Amino acid sequence: MQSGTRRSDIKAGIEVEIVLKKDQRTGKTTRGTVKDILTNSATHPHGIKVRLEDGQVGRVKAILSSKEEQ
Repeated sequence: MQSGTRRSDIKAGIEVEIVLKKDQRTGKTTRGTVKDILTNSATHPHGIKVRLEDGQVGRVKAILSSKEEQ
């Protein structure tokens, strides 16, 4: 399982765990499939910001599956 700090590791369609803005204090994660990548820089220390297919936005904490595994 990879962390989500490198933009090159994240592609639309992969399954990830993100932390929503409202859950930053607790660190509670939400699982979903990436729809859009919102961070423009190559890396981000707190995780790349993405939008899930259900519309939720947060920073990637873990990459659960990649396109190659599906």
